[in-house]
Formats: sequence, C-alpha cells, structure tokens
Amino acid sequence: MMRLSPSTAIKILVGITAAAIFFHLLILVRIIPYDITWGGRLKSDAEMYVFESVSILINGFYIYVLLQKGDFIRRAFSQKAISTILWIFFALFVLNTMGNLVAATNFEKGFAVLTLVNAGLLWIINRAQE
Repeated sequence: MMRLSPSTAIKILVGITAAAIFFHLLILVRIIPYDITWGGRLKSDAEMYVFESVSILINGFYIYVLLQKGDFIRRAFSQKAISTILWIFFALFVLNTMGNLVAATNFEKGFAVLTLVNAGLLWIINRAQE
C-alpha cells in the first residue's frame, strides 16, 4: 500500500481549501443560496455576510499555515506554532464532521466526507513530524 507523503497531503488540502473558498465566495455573491449552509441556521443576509467573510478569512489563514508547513513559503511562525495551529484545525475538522452529520440539509450532510478527509490528511501531516 502506498503511503501519502505529508507534502502531497498539504497540496491536496490547499486544493480542497481553495475550492472551499470559491464555494464561500459563491454564497457571498448569492449564486448559491445561504439557506443550504451553516446548518440552515442563518436568518438574514447580514448574518450570511459575517459568517461567509469569517469563513473565507479562516480558510485563507489555513492555506497560509499549510504552505508554511510544506516549506512552500517562508515561515512567519515557528514549527511548534504551525504544528499547534494544525492540530487545532484537526480538532475543528473532526467536530465539523460531527456537525455536518446532524445538519439540517442533506447538501450539508454530504460535506461530512470532505471534512473527514481534511481531518485525515491533517493527521498524516501532523504525525509525520513526531
């Protein structure tokens, strides 16, 4: 069985996260309706703009940290800080997977697979340094 390298896992995660940012941008510009996201709990355009903007910023930060971890860009954080941040993201993806499984819409339930893949790839990346 072929093992996935941490570098390959980082590249896959950057691609997935870039696609997620694009998805959130489509929601932000109202091409995709926001009532199928966030567990169906957003009640207004104002809430959607806040949630989607924060999501895009967090995903951008996530890519920034991944690129540092893979030495694709110069490090702004220490190796220990990067590892800690990525373990936090791992925990968030595990929790997000559980949240997606109980989401109000089937569309969002489908994202449980994607968040689980994210957690698995982060596991590979984080464990490679131990």
